[in-house]
Amino acid sequence: MVFLNKDKLYTYSFIFYLNGIILLVGLLLWAPLTNGSKAWFYIPLLGSFQPSEFMKIILILTIAYTINHFKKEPNTLFQEFKMIISVLLITLIPSVLTFLQPDTGIVIMYFIIMISMLFISGIRYRWFLIALVISIIGFLFVFIIHTYYQSLFINLFGFKLFYRIARLLDWHTGSGMQLEHSLAAIGSSGLFGFGFNKTPIYFPEPQTDFIFATYTSNFGYVGSLILIITIIYFDILIINLVSFKTKKIDKYIIAGTLSLLIYQQIQNIGMTIGILPITGITLPFISYGGSSLGSYMIMIGLIINIYIDNKKYQN
Repeated sequence: MVFLNKDKLYTYSFIFYLNGIILLVGLLLWAPLTNGSKAWFYIPLLGSFQPSEFMKIILILTIAYTINHFKKEPNTLFQEFKMIISVLLITLIPSVLTFLQPDTGIVIMYFIIMISMLFISGIRYRWFLIALVISIIGFLFVFIIHTYYQSLFINLFGFKLFYRIARLLDWHTGSGMQLEHSLAAIGSSGLFGFGFNKTPIYFPEPQTDFIFATYTSNFGYVGSLILIITIIYFDILIINLVSFKTKKIDKYIIAGTLSLLIYQQIQNIGMTIGILPITGITLPFISYGGSSLGSYMIMIGLIINIYIDNKKYQN
């Protein structure tokens, strides 16, 4: 990824997008049900493969290419409207397919990517105000029907969606054993923790979503502080890799990647300490997960590619 021709990569983004959509549809049709979700293909000798994780980088490439295409024309209000609708449709298709798996956490990430890339594109701020108003009205509509007209909601959208929204709205009291054990592990860890792999508190799958609680229990508050400082330094390093002379399409790529990275870091640590809903989002480069790690390795490789290209451009 570091040494590929990134301009050709951008050109082929819609081919990648189409293949990503085919994989997401294939999951719903043929993937086995694992932990209540159809999110993984199982490849003999290689293990599991989660297409929605790789759809994140595909979405970043496709949205960047789309925005760059529209930006070649005069920046009129109607041109911006066409661009927003195009980007929204590009985001909605994989979002619906991923939501049906179901995986709400990754759907949120898709929209984080879209919003950040539209923001960095320089569109008029009135569009964000309009989107905010529509979102608030939509949320209130769903909340009222879900809370006061439950039978109507279930008839319209089904019990599964009703249950998932109920969990999201009542996340703090309905988070269950994982959050209780996470808070207990962090609260009892002390300055230096219990030592590596010596935590007395049990976690199902401690190496994935709740890795921060496991890490803090092992290495204490000092260890968790060092980890957070390292994460912040890593994010700043990515920002500093790219100068103001970066091409516009590259800036869109960096904005999508960085916003996704920061959101996942905040969301994962936040849900671990009980201040954000539990969404099943991993901590990038720390949590175990081949698909998640692989997708981020591709993203970072692309950013390094952009950095190398910038150095050539400046020289």
